Amino acid sequence: MLPTNRVVTHPGVVLFEDFIQPAGLTQADLCRKLKISRNRLNELIRGKRGVTPETAWKLSKFFNTSPEFWMNLQTAHDLTLFRKRKKTAA
Repeated sequence: MLPTNRVVTHPGVVLFEDFIQPAGLTQADLCRKLKISRNRLNELIRGKRGVTPETAWKLSKFFNTSPEFWMNLQTAHDLTLFRKRKKTAA
């Protein structure tokens, strides 16, 4: 169940804090390994961009997770943002 009192953590924060930092990677290292632009990864980490299916696939292969893991993080974030906007509009 999604929380109703806060916005779920953006997948970029999870990526950075739970995967990139513990692995001792830099953003530049990960970009090279995933073959994505630094801008794309940086915007994802800062919450300015969402996880796409392509990015989810690449992250899942590199970090030995599933694409669904990354897409579910994004969906949960998006839904709680939408719920918050609906409450303020009502």
